[in-house]
Amino acid sequence: MRVFRNRRDAGRRLAARLGPLRDDEPVVVGLPRGGVPVAAEVAAALDAPLDVIVVRKLGVPFQPELGMGAVGEDGVRVLDAEIVRIAGVSPAEVDEVEDRERLEVERRARRFRGHRPAVGLAGRTVVVVDDGLATGSTARAAVEVARAHGARRVVLAVPVAPADTVRALGAVADEVVCLETPAGFSAVGQWYEDFTQTSDAEVERLLDAAAEGEPRVREVTIPVGAVELSGELVVPPGAAGVVVFAHGSGSSRHSPRNRYVAEVLQDEGLATLLFDLLTPDEEVDRHRVFDVELLGRRLVTVTEWLAAEDAIRRLPIGYFGASTGAAAALWAAAEPGARVRAIVSRGGRPDLVGPRLAHVRAPTLLVVGGDDEVVLERNRAAAAALAGEHRLEVVAGATHLFEEPGTLEAAARLAADWFLDRL
Repeated sequence: MRVFRNRRDAGRRLAARLGPLRDDEPVVVGLPRGGVPVAAEVAAALDAPLDVIVVRKLGVPFQPELGMGAVGEDGVRVLDAEIVRIAGVSPAEVDEVEDRERLEVERRARRFRGHRPAVGLAGRTVVVVDDGLATGSTARAAVEVARAHGARRVVLAVPVAPADTVRALGAVADEVVCLETPAGFSAVGQWYEDFTQTSDAEVERLLDAAAEGEPRVREVTIPVGAVELSGELVVPPGAAGVVVFAHGSGSSRHSPRNRYVAEVLQDEGLATLLFDLLTPDEEVDRHRVFDVELLGRRLVTVTEWLAAEDAIRRLPIGYFGASTGAAAALWAAAEPGARVRAIVSRGGRPDLVGPRLAHVRAPTLLVVGGDDEVVLERNRAAAAALAGEHRLEVVAGATHLFEEPGTLEAAARLAADWFLDRL
């Protein structure tokens, strides 16, 4: 049975367990490469600096899988004197293995970190993170290297590992946090739905994003025909995609509901564009408010504008629409060559799109309140008309505006998961 959707999911769940460490002001270090996406989520949740801990096992020359120690940056070397003695490895042989592995440590550190200095570990609580353990040999080396760098306390944190490996590492780390210790363990990847190999470039991107700090917030003006539309573009460090918000009638880009959802998406590493599809003068005309074709065409133009913006032009695009804004999003997504990769409709009016629904190919999530009965029936009919991937999620106890306690949070979480999985 798979336990985690992907490394980000595993990192978020691991971060929830590690919450009490936030007061220790820890440093989070990921084991390259697969441990870094997990560590990035932990570091973000703990408001901690993120770095890599680059280590290389020193294998016995005639039996490389047997570790006799490890090397890390800054000349750190940890040796298991007992293994060296039993294996009969000479000092010259140890030096030869160390020289070879140290070159690789230095190469990887330069690649991942660039010109940034390593985050200091001396006197700190250090959380060593990997995406899972099998034998635990690399994690053991990382813990020992962190101690050699002066860490005051070392916590080893992983989503999944065999129970006997966790017990063994408990003698090395001050604390081992492991979410799952399933029976029948054969490989880390068997417990992930998506265990795609993490690239060097992804490690670099995550470290760059953590180093950059706060999201970039920019007020923008977007020319659309004869008018200009105002908006706010927020780009978190290392953004993985951008979500364009299309609000409904009677709302605006300042709507606290849409801004709340946008903040949830930003926390998950997604850029957001909140903007008004109509100018203040146009909004007083009720015909324009319900002119789905006009709104949809403007959304297409805004999407083209986004695709030309240097900061985000390479990012995949999603739409989040509410009420009539959701209709505009679906209308725009039905255009030939539409750039949108995923859509979320909250309390939307897909019935206003008519037969164009059958031309929407982007994966579409319809989120409707369980007590919003008329709109719920319209969304059920729309789901039957959608030809591409789609899902209808009903939030129990919610009415049209999702004003009931916990309902907007539930809708935002559904939206975040949908976009993260598809962007």
